[in-house]
Amino acid sequence: MAAAALLRGTAPGRGGPAWRWRLRAAPGRRLDHTSGLHGGDAAGGPAWACFPLGERALLRVRGPDSAPFLLGLLTNELPLPGPADGAGPPPARAGYAHFLNVQGRTLYDVILYGLLERTDQAPAFLLECDRAALGALQRHLALHRVRRKVTVEPRPELRVWAVLPGSPEEACGAAPLQEPAGSVAILARDPRTSRMGWRLLAEGQGPALVPGGRLGELQDYHRHRYQQGVPEGVHDLPPGVALPLESNLAFMNGVSFTKGCYVGQELTARTHHMGVIRKRLFPVQFSGPLPASGIAPGTSVLTESGQAAGKYRAGQGDVGLALLQLEKIRGPLHIRTAESGRVALTASVPDWWPTAPK
Repeated sequence: MAAAALLRGTAPGRGGPAWRWRLRAAPGRRLDHTSGLHGGDAAGGPAWACFPLGERALLRVRGPDSAPFLLGLLTNELPLPGPADGAGPPPARAGYAHFLNVQGRTLYDVILYGLLERTDQAPAFLLECDRAALGALQRHLALHRVRRKVTVEPRPELRVWAVLPGSPEEACGAAPLQEPAGSVAILARDPRTSRMGWRLLAEGQGPALVPGGRLGELQDYHRHRYQQGVPEGVHDLPPGVALPLESNLAFMNGVSFTKGCYVGQELTARTHHMGVIRKRLFPVQFSGPLPASGIAPGTSVLTESGQAAGKYRAGQGDVGLALLQLEKIRGPLHIRTAESGRVALTASVPDWWPTAPK
């Protein structure tokens, strides 16, 4: 059954609890006008929630062969820097992609940032990944580097921030900063969906760099992310287990079906052109008491009659992601736990998904 046949009435509403951030006041500090970050008056501008993503880390890949090297490993085209305007370096651009193994299963999900460190150099790239996978990703890149002129190094001095507007209506609107962040910080739209706002890479505190910025609770970021059906990191995308198209990689602008070959391409391309995707990651919400220890990853999701409908993948509290069969998400679903017995859950279709996906 095509995903287009799913009921969109079950999609979470815009402006729901996911957008009601709990904010903490950030230490007050006005921007220095020589910093390259000129923002408006925070009192008159929109409010922004800045979430420090300590579980995310950055690798820099640079050198004359960096672009062809990464193209041979990633599912997507590379985000190249924008044109320079003469007043400063060209703005960074972000893209989303997965590294796959030879069987076509996801190893690491990354957000890539393309930038020119100097105008006379080839593009360099920052790879944002799960911190728990940082060492494994470095080894993966070293394994495939062979004799290419590429340098791979961590950038621990940069912190990753998610920047989300105070209301969903502003998600596609103006940037948190009026000018590109330049050499002080890197600001780019989250390439996966406009519902995820912006990404900010900076050495300092994110709220201090964003006019109207306030420090948000990390649990609210993850709750919003799960409600929007956006997987992130090794818990949501277990290395060597998750399939990219079942993980909605195409919905999140993370795969190109026209680029050159890359590791793991064959299965992904065949699945796409056959148009047969029977399972997908869906956002789910539980109703009823949950076990004190939470829901274990891999717990079976069952239909009313007890048939297998899929498996719970990961989550936080009463929201999360589950890999479910498309034909079984409409009916009542539940899981069984030793502590609380039968717990009902509801799967929803995010309203930012395409209306007639393959």
